[in-house]
Amino acid sequence: MTTPNEEYLQGLLGEVADGRVSPSDAFEQLRRLPGEDIGVARLDAHRRQRSGLPEVVFGSGKSPEQVAAIVDRMRGHGTPVLVTRLSPEAHAACGEALDAGKGGPGRYDPVSRTWLWNDGPIEITGEGTIVVACAGTSDLPVAEEAAITAEAFGNRVERVVDVGVAGIHRTFSSLDTLRSARVLVVVAGMEGALPSVVAGLVSCPVIAVPTSVGYGASFGGLAALLGMLNSCAPGVSVVNIDNGFGGACAASLINHPVGGSVEESSEETP
Repeated sequence: MTTPNEEYLQGLLGEVADGRVSPSDAFEQLRRLPGEDIGVARLDAHRRQRSGLPEVVFGSGKSPEQVAAIVDRMRGHGTPVLVTRLSPEAHAACGEALDAGKGGPGRYDPVSRTWLWNDGPIEITGEGTIVVACAGTSDLPVAEEAAITAEAFGNRVERVVDVGVAGIHRTFSSLDTLRSARVLVVVAGMEGALPSVVAGLVSCPVIAVPTSVGYGASFGGLAALLGMLNSCAPGVSVVNIDNGFGGACAASLINHPVGGSVEESSEETP
């Protein structure tokens, strides 16, 4: 079984041997293996080949100028570029700097505060479907962060919205979709009960994402986090509070097993 980095190197050498990539172009790709220092950041262009997941820009705390510089350079690496936790104000400033208003490929989602750049449809390389389910509409920002991240990583994604345990019949009405998943990302606040309920009804792994949604005794999502960590249902893994991105990363790795023939897929997602 080979690692993503070994697969990348073997593929690159094969492309050079077949004449599809010139030795100089291959050298240019290998030259960036340790990273690329652009002053405001050191870009890890080969993270996808090494770990199976590409580098993603965490927008919170960065100035619009810093985000624009990073995105502008990453767009030349040939993979989708995703920015998370980017405020609408910062996006407006970044978009102007990157000329996004003149037909650029950037797609900003104000609900999840994600910004995705890609030159065309993203190839679906995951083996199955990732279903992202959220308990309530208030959990949508975190759920959409998970869904958009999973799509950016080459996964087929389905969304199930507002199926919390306060109306358990809503969960059961979506049971066919939930059971169709290769892996589930289940997002919930309040007491965080939904992942336990769902995990008791499906046979696939469940990634539980607690949110900070709730009243005072929810302690900003801590109650949901502890509830999910104490789940009696088997097969539940838990990420940090409001970490839709982390949930999507775990789900994508499950949906892209190392050594699988994911490159055989020809489907695409917009």
